[in-house]
This record gives sequence, C-alpha cells and structure tokens, in this order.
Amino acid sequence: MRLGLTVSKKVGNAVVRNRMKRRFRELARAVLPGSGIPGADHVMIGRASGIERPFEELAADLKRALGKVAR
Repeated sequence: MRLGLTVSKKVGNAVVRNRMKRRFRELARAVLPGSGIPGADHVMIGRASGIERPFEELAADLKRALGKVAR
C-alpha cells in the first residue's frame, strides 16, 4: 500500500499544514494495516475542519470510507 498526503494552503499556514500531515501519517499507521486495501494507493486530502477534529473521529471516518471503497 502506498500513501499520498495533500494539504492545500487554504487550510492554513505551514505550521498548520505540517501538523495536519503528521496527524495523517499517524492515522495511516493506525488504520491502514488493518482496514486498508492491499495493493491500492491511498490518498488523504486535508480539509480546514480536520485540524480541530479529535483523532478518534478521524480514524472512524477513515475506516468508514475504506469500508465503502472495499465493497
């Protein structure tokens, strides 16, 4: 599995964008080994509301999205 991350400048300054990317990397480490699709490329796109969301909600959203794609 490969991972792609993108967070545009609309989200915030460099500090905020880097924080979002760090959260995405940790999210990928936690969720993708168990729920990811083998052999697929996974792309995560950061939105402005994602920086203040709790990590558990982001993980649940990612698991739900991967479940929909797997069907």
